Amino acid sequence: MARCALHKMALAGAFSEEKLKEVEEIAEVYSYAPIKTALNFGFLQRKEYVAFLESQGFQFINVREEELEPVYIEQCDISHMNSFLYLPLRKDASGTLLIAVADPLDEKLETSLIVKFKCQVKFVASSDLDITWVAHKLRGGFFVKEAVFGLMKKDPESSGLITFTDAQLYFIFGFIALFCIMLIFYFAPTIIVINLLSSLFFLFSILFKLYLALTGSKSELKDVVSKEEIKNVNEATLPVYTILLPVYKEDKLIRKLIWNLRSLDYPKGKLDVKLLIEEDDDKTLNAVRNLDFPANFEVIVVPFHMPKTKPKACNYGLFFSRGEFLTIYDAEDVPDSDQLKKVVCQFRKLPDEFVVLQGALNYFNKNENFLTRMFTLEYSYWFDYMLSGLETLDIPIPLGGTSNHFKLGKLIELGAWDPFNVTEDADLGLRVYDKGLKVGVVNSTTLEEANNEFFNWIRQRSRWIKGYMQTYLVHMRNPAKLVRKVGWKGFFGFNFFIGGTSFTFLLYPILLAFFVLYLIFRFSAVRQVFPDWVLYISIFNFIAGNVLMIYVNMLAVFKRRYYELILYSACNPIYWLMHSRAAYKGLWQLITKPFYWEKTNHGLSKLSSTSAVVTPE
Repeated sequence: MARCALHKMALAGAFSEEKLKEVEEIAEVYSYAPIKTALNFGFLQRKEYVAFLESQGFQFINVREEELEPVYIEQCDISHMNSFLYLPLRKDASGTLLIAVADPLDEKLETSLIVKFKCQVKFVASSDLDITWVAHKLRGGFFVKEAVFGLMKKDPESSGLITFTDAQLYFIFGFIALFCIMLIFYFAPTIIVINLLSSLFFLFSILFKLYLALTGSKSELKDVVSKEEIKNVNEATLPVYTILLPVYKEDKLIRKLIWNLRSLDYPKGKLDVKLLIEEDDDKTLNAVRNLDFPANFEVIVVPFHMPKTKPKACNYGLFFSRGEFLTIYDAEDVPDSDQLKKVVCQFRKLPDEFVVLQGALNYFNKNENFLTRMFTLEYSYWFDYMLSGLETLDIPIPLGGTSNHFKLGKLIELGAWDPFNVTEDADLGLRVYDKGLKVGVVNSTTLEEANNEFFNWIRQRSRWIKGYMQTYLVHMRNPAKLVRKVGWKGFFGFNFFIGGTSFTFLLYPILLAFFVLYLIFRFSAVRQVFPDWVLYISIFNFIAGNVLMIYVNMLAVFKRRYYELILYSACNPIYWLMHSRAAYKGLWQLITKPFYWEKTNHGLSKLSSTSAVVTPE
């Protein structure tokens, strides 16, 4: 049997024979080099490995600073270089090809490369992370272009590359022109009609959300997976499961991320975990390099290409994913330990048309301050009630940012995520329904870090609302076609849930300003366009809408027994004003820079996710 560095470590007593056997078995399944398997599946610490090779007389070179002859690297497939961790550099004076490798003792790799390049080769040791960085930078161009433009080429109607179509611009400017003409000739009646329509829309949107929440609260989740089913799972039958971890400048969260992943109850050899790092993110790459304990993920370096968005990184990661199922976690996520097994069990019970399952999201720092409490109320009614209400009524479900679990093959067929949409998850959930497929809800929770800082919250929320606007514009390019695909129920649900959410936030401060002007200042000019009968209708709609949203927030506490938050439900009008601030920022960015991904800072909480215990339901 061909030897490698791990065999030598085992002979020296630095690596156990039992681990070596397990590494070889996993390497065979994934077609990886043994050293890649050991480093990526948590068997070996990088510092420990480097120290051993240096003790054997090997000197490490920095391939990022080495001179390369392009003719040799152009002969290499990036997937092969990625799997076996090598990088051809140049020929020396004797005609021997120098190759940087993570394992300079890998006899099997040496033999295969001699055959490949038809010349003698000489191995020089280098960091696996640097080899990965250079390989993706130089040979990942095709894949990153596919990650960016794949959906546009495959299904241009679903791509958000064009923000406003010509027809939508004609409609928008035509409506503005008509509105201006009506103001000139019929000022007071026009304002009255717009005011009444706006307040009625506001109330109806909230009534619809209340209906969804009540439907979700009284209906049991379909195909709930019990603890007994999880206990009886035969681990030998479990498929390979890919986890994508898109990060950008999250160096401070890498340690936390690794410990969170270690809590997952799933066979280590069947977890295909990809840490997606941008080419210019040396901070995160160095954080991985400097870890003083083994990490159970593979680093994938995403070559630079605009737009620099999370969906682009995830699309790139798909080209190197090997699982039957796939999910996404953020760096601070703490999923239920049995979440992956639960998803596999539920997929096996559901019809083939279900291609994605959405887990619930909640927060481990819910009581940190006012903002985290309001955020927790919002997520609780959204994931615990609204999503199950949408599922029960068979209305398109916008996915959350993480803990959505896909059948990988179907995800690729759908064109994966839209890199030009900044809420790519919500868009993909709607595209699933658009293609006649289904989204389900799994009874499992992932805890995240609630945003606890106002301006950071505004950045995050404005991006989300901008993405909802993008998603609405994309799917409303052809309303008649959308009706044919999702039916009238799905069409109205989409308009009031996706379109209505953004519009309500934009509308809220305008309605509030009218009330304040009339009730406090009682200007005569305001009375002309806001007579008493209009005032009474609008006040009723406005107050009723706020009361109903407070009631929805109060419902949110019961499933998770967050009773200490119930009084904060009364603060929902203040929270909505914050949403309005974010909505107008999102609208401005939709017009000026629609693809800009405004970075949300994580790790700001003083509370640790390791103290959060997620109890499977």
